[in-house]
Amino acid sequence: MPGTNEWEMRSEAGNSHEGDAQARSMADTVARRSYGKLVAFLAARTRDVAAAAEHGEIPDRRLALLFACAHPAIDAGVRAPLMLQVVVGLDAKTIASAFLTSPAAMGKRLGRAKDKLRHGGIPFSVPEREELSSRLDSVLEAIYAAFAEGWSDPGAADVVRDLTSEAMFLARVVTELLPDEPEALGLLAFLLHAEARRRARRNANGEYVPLAEQDSALWDWEMIGEAEAVIRRASALGAIGRYQLEAALQSAHVYRGGTDHANWADVAQLYDALFALTSSPVVALNRALAIAELHGAAAGLDAMPDPKADARLSEYQPHWAARAELLAKTGANDDARHAYEIAIGLERDPAVRLFLQQRQAVLAP
Repeated sequence: MPGTNEWEMRSEAGNSHEGDAQARSMADTVARRSYGKLVAFLAARTRDVAAAAEHGEIPDRRLALLFACAHPAIDAGVRAPLMLQVVVGLDAKTIASAFLTSPAAMGKRLGRAKDKLRHGGIPFSVPEREELSSRLDSVLEAIYAAFAEGWSDPGAADVVRDLTSEAMFLARVVTELLPDEPEALGLLAFLLHAEARRRARRNANGEYVPLAEQDSALWDWEMIGEAEAVIRRASALGAIGRYQLEAALQSAHVYRGGTDHANWADVAQLYDALFALTSSPVVALNRALAIAELHGAAAGLDAMPDPKADARLSEYQPHWAARAELLAKTGANDDARHAYEIAIGLERDPAVRLFLQQRQAVLAP
């Protein structure tokens, strides 16, 4: 499972709002002004997709290549990384970061996969329509990882930010091709929920704003409404999965932000279910933060996954940022400053790095 910077979505709770209805009313105006052209573009493309789907075609070349890279003869663990390199154009170092592994190891895995394509007699071709569902998991994983890389917004590079729009479009295309696949719908709902908060992630000075401090009136409530409708569609299909749970977690964060009602018990329960499905250290980290909100920072520290048991966490920035925050809350300032120092060194986004430096600076030596 690729790691996303979920810590920023799970920063401290308690931001006050003037009420859900007022925030929605204000946000509707902002959303229509900001996203009108994008919505019109996507609506037009969706009509094209629906027409192509009726004829059994994959209407987007990039998506067709994603499904081609998911050939069953290619090792399952390298299918999504291969898609990110061949189709999206990410380098091995960036892909390695997304999947919590070393660039050297990822480079070798990608090299072996491409050698198998060239010399192993595997047809690099678009699968038949009846084969799409069996290849879907790897395609969804690649779309998720591409969105996560764009969401991290390192250096505010336009080419990287465009990955989020690319991922959202591909997710929409998948749901049109396979409208009865609940996990495809779950992924789309997750992406919509995350994207709906983009405008609130930076203040007027370009500084990073954690979720708990965001102005919910800046969230795109029209997009949030679409995400909720997509979640309901997925739930009605009666087969729960990872991406539906991730979407439900985003819905829970939105509910808390819009109503100021603490729902950490629900969040922790969702992380329990997600961890049971994925065994992901990223999920375990976020579960620990939910526990901290429920039972205090010390309990959260006790629940955090140990980097000694999973070496991937040793270079995972959100782990150190979360650990630093909880240590600071327990009064262990020296340990907190050290953890912040590691998180700052690992962070690529200058705005998030400044945010962490400011948190570190308030801890008196």
